[in-house]
Amino acid sequence: MITKTDKNVSRKRRHARVRRNLSGTEVRPRLNVYRSNKHIYAQLIDDNKGITLASASTVDKEVSTESTGSVEAAQKVGETIAKRALDKGYKSVVFDRGGYLYHGRVKALAESARETGLEF
Repeated sequence: MITKTDKNVSRKRRHARVRRNLSGTEVRPRLNVYRSNKHIYAQLIDDNKGITLASASTVDKEVSTESTGSVEAAQKVGETIAKRALDKGYKSVVFDRGGYLYHGRVKALAESARETGLEF
């Protein structure tokens, strides 16, 4: 029987494996996604300097909807992070799905960011 802890341990192991070969730069930052049961978070990260360039989540007042754990909320976060990235001059990013499957809320966020103008 697989418990929630085992799933998260597996996700963290997957994420560490992917992160060995993936990093964001000042020219092409990393778009990191974190998904919890209630919320979804996205950050643009410059790994060389170790700083967050922009962020968006369902916790933000301008992004929040009635249901923060839904696909619609993830789409809104994707639009918002893309707009904030474009405002700061970042058009191309490296997508880091955080070890999650490219499905559901993670996929909705990514496709929404692509439609808004980000390239990855």
